[in-house]
Amino acid sequence: MVAPRVYQAMSQPVVGHLDPYFFQVVEEVRSLLGYAYSTANQFNIAISGTGTSGMETAVANAIEPGEKFALFTNGFFGDRIGEIARRQGAEVVRLSKGWGEPYDQQEAREFIRRERPRVVAFVQAETSTGMYNQGKAICEAAHQVDALTIADCVTSLGGMPVMVDENGIDIAYSCSQKGLGCPPGLSPMTVSPRALERLKVRKSPVHSFYLDLLQLETFYMGHKYHHTASATMFYAVREGLAIVAEEGLEARWARHRANHEAFVKGIEAMGLSMLVPEGHRLWTLNTPRIPEGVDDAKVRQFLLEKYSMEIAGGFGPLAGKVFRIGTMGYSSTAENVALILEALQAALKV
Repeated sequence: MVAPRVYQAMSQPVVGHLDPYFFQVVEEVRSLLGYAYSTANQFNIAISGTGTSGMETAVANAIEPGEKFALFTNGFFGDRIGEIARRQGAEVVRLSKGWGEPYDQQEAREFIRRERPRVVAFVQAETSTGMYNQGKAICEAAHQVDALTIADCVTSLGGMPVMVDENGIDIAYSCSQKGLGCPPGLSPMTVSPRALERLKVRKSPVHSFYLDLLQLETFYMGHKYHHTASATMFYAVREGLAIVAEEGLEARWARHRANHEAFVKGIEAMGLSMLVPEGHRLWTLNTPRIPEGVDDAKVRQFLLEKYSMEIAGGFGPLAGKVFRIGTMGYSSTAENVALILEALQAALKV
């Protein structure tokens, strides 16, 4: 759900993409992103596009054709990163796990030391499974072989600890519509000084002009035209980030965790179980297993018709096996958790 304050912010008059007020908003977003990502990075921008634009920006800027790209994947969006890297001409090597299965940290370290890649990528918050992948061991091993690290934080930013600096993440990206409680349309990103230095000595130009970070730096920091950014979406993200700062990260994480745990408790009281093992679950997106003999499409249709409530099903190898139920951002409340548990219990009886 979009936060009411964000709707209100979006009603402000539209200004041009080179207007001084637009760049004032951009600067506020830059500062607030540093707080939300828990980083001292100064290169914090919002890419014009959805979360996938952030993914493509990260990969296209970090890797060059022929370089080795190490990928940790245990879900749909890990696989998507790999496909983008392949299209960039990278040599993609994978450490794959089953969807919803966590990585062993020692195995992760050994994989990186063996492959000695130029870039290492992982999905911190795997939206397809509800899995929270720990990244510190991955980043430490990557830095030991002088590799850059990329983290997909689409479903963690604004709801769970991302901890860019503590984990050693070089490039992190997210989206506007999940933990920040805004409409889709921007991909907030942070880039470390180390990654920027690597970018400045690339041997080949970034294949995408639109997503070239150095080009975007001349726009957002240098105030020179690059593309027509949406002032309205920047109003939205600034407000969403301001709400995060006002609530405070610790309090916000505690709220998401409490509501997630209440959801899990309610699910287990119904006799259902969770896909992801305890301790590896997202607090923002829950994946209860669908009971044997239950048609997930009929359950979702019932919820939509009777409660005006939309939840997602699984896809890929999890199609028909799990529900994907968000408890994130403005939607993460005790009242909403109680409502979905009540509605789901009714739906399973039909």
